[in-house]
Amino acid sequence: MAKLKTAKTGTSVGQYLDSIADRQKRADCKVIARMMRDATGKRASMWGSSIVGYDSYDYRYASGHGGSWPICGFSARAQNIAIYIMPGFSGFGDLMDRLGKFRTGKSCLYIKRLADVDEAVLQQLINASVGEMRRKYH
Repeated sequence: MAKLKTAKTGTSVGQYLDSIADRQKRADCKVIARMMRDATGKRASMWGSSIVGYDSYDYRYASGHGGSWPICGFSARAQNIAIYIMPGFSGFGDLMDRLGKFRTGKSCLYIKRLADVDEAVLQQLINASVGEMRRKYH
C-alpha cells in the first residue's frame, strides 16, 4: 500500500506564513489561520510543505487504505488561497449562498483574496465544517 505523500511535519507554520511573497495574501492567510485556530481550539501544524492544518482525524477506506489528515486547513497557492472544508459543501448551501466570490472542488474552497468573501460567513462555514468532522470522526 502506498504511503500518504502529505503528512504532518515539524516545519514552522510562522515561517511558512512569513514566506508568502504577496503581502495581501500573507495577511489574508494570517486571518484565516486565526479563524481556524478559533474554530478548532488547536495550534496549526504544517502538512507537507504548503498546507497549514488544524487538528486531525484518522480515516480508513473500504480498500484498507487510510491515514491522518487535518480537520481543516489552507494553503497559499500561486493563483488563490485553497481552504480545505473536509466534509465538502453539500450540507452548507445557505452559507455558500451568502459567502461571496469563490470556486470549489470536492472539499476545496478557492478564493483570490479574503475581501472577495464575507469573513463572518467564512468563519461560520469553518466552524460548521469542524463541527461536522468532529461529529463524524471523534
